[in-house]
This record gives sequence, C-alpha cells and structure tokens, in this order.
Amino acid sequence: MADHRAPEQDVSLKLFVVLSKAYRSLMDQAMRDMRNHGLSPSEFGILEVLYAKGRTPIQQIAGKMLLTSGTMTYNIDKLEDKGLIRRVLSREDRRVVFAELTEQGTGMFDDIFPRHADKIHDMMGVLTAEEQQEAIRLLKLLGKGGAD
Repeated sequence: MADHRAPEQDVSLKLFVVLSKAYRSLMDQAMRDMRNHGLSPSEFGILEVLYAKGRTPIQQIAGKMLLTSGTMTYNIDKLEDKGLIRRVLSREDRRVVFAELTEQGTGMFDDIFPRHADKIHDMMGVLTAEEQQEAIRLLKLLGKGGAD
C-alpha cells in the first residue's frame, strides 16, 4: 500500500509523538516526586490549589482539576483523614462547602512545595530561560489551535 502523506503531515505526526513522550516523561517524574511525599497526584493538586488560593469551594477545586465529584469527595476525605485539610460550611449558602488547609497541611506544604518546585525547575533546566519562554508561547499557540 502506498503512503500518501505529505511531508508536512509527517512532521506534524512526529511533533505529536515527541510532545506526547515528553509530557509522559515529565509527568512520570513529577508524579514520582508527589508520591515520595506520600500524596497521590490528585491529593497534591488539591493541596496546591488550597495553598495558592486559600479557602476554596470544593466544587471549584474539582472544576479546576477536572475531577468528578466522587473522585473529589474521595480525595478530600483522604486529606481530611490525614489532618491536612478541613471542610468548612458556607454561612451564606448551605449548599456550598469550602476546603481549607489545616495548620498541619500548611506546614507540610511549606516544606514540600519548594522542593517540588525545585524538582520541576531541574526538569525544565535542559532548556534555557529564553527557550522555556519560547516553548510556553508555542505550546499556548498549539493549545489554541487544538481547541474546538
């Protein structure tokens, strides 16, 4: 069977494969680091949102992380059992439940987040700062082109 792909198509396919492999490799390293701190990637992500934003409605966290309500509840329960977060009922709207870091959760994240950020920085260190900025620009452009 003859190959009817244009050379540009070959480059696009190669870019897709290389990008997929790079993503998988980077995510594997990042997830290994999260697990080394005793957290699943979902748990780490929830803590990261709360660390950056403070008290946040649980539903908003789920939306940011693209987690189902069941998965979110499971992870919130686990983090609460570990003493890292607490649920807080809204005084204005009984349907809204917030999550916030406990003192223990804040202390833990104060310790592990800088080290995790250093790990990410080291992984990206194969590119210069200028190359990283260019990669950000190109990936944003690629993301917009892939949106329907």
